[in-house]
Amino acid sequence: MAASMASVCVSLTGCASTTGADAASLDSIAELARAAGITPELVYTTEVDGYDLAPQSVGPGAADGMSATWFNSSTGAMLTIRSDSGELTEASCAATPLWDAPGGAVTCANEDGVWHRSAGGIHEYVAVRDGALIWVSGMNDASPADLLTAAKKVHVPSDAELELLFSDVPKSPGEPVERGDLPENGDGAPIDPTGPGG
Repeated sequence: MAASMASVCVSLTGCASTTGADAASLDSIAELARAAGITPELVYTTEVDGYDLAPQSVGPGAADGMSATWFNSSTGAMLTIRSDSGELTEASCAATPLWDAPGGAVTCANEDGVWHRSAGGIHEYVAVRDGALIWVSGMNDASPADLLTAAKKVHVPSDAELELLFSDVPKSPGEPVERGDLPENGDGAPIDPTGPGG
């Protein structure tokens, strides 16, 4: 999986850091996000040294939020952000299971302006931005330090980042597939003609 992910990752090497760049307009974000079923106000990105966005990973997340994954080709580590609407309090932080440890007791602490959540040796961070929660989790031994950096650097994408984020996402909603094997009447089960011998 790591090799295939690396082969389709797009590097930002050579591009200026866009964390402080002007954010793309909500209209520009909406034009791309709505076709993917993502609420424009929940479109966020991040950046961490050594990690490159995997554009094919960008898509709808929980409810009407988005999900995107970054890949470190040197270590094989991956980090994923998932956005959603809502608020997080100390109580709800501890009551919400971790994405990768749904059965463990969660401990929460505020670190450098983001929530640090842990359970069973698994770490997760949550950035809060204008009514949006951006959950940051890792795979393949992504370090807590990398996850914290990703959470702290969560931001609304610039025009260039927006273009990269949605470069592999269809620009318009897919048309429903017309099936020719469904009967016009009855329960709608596919027609399965009887073969020799019944």
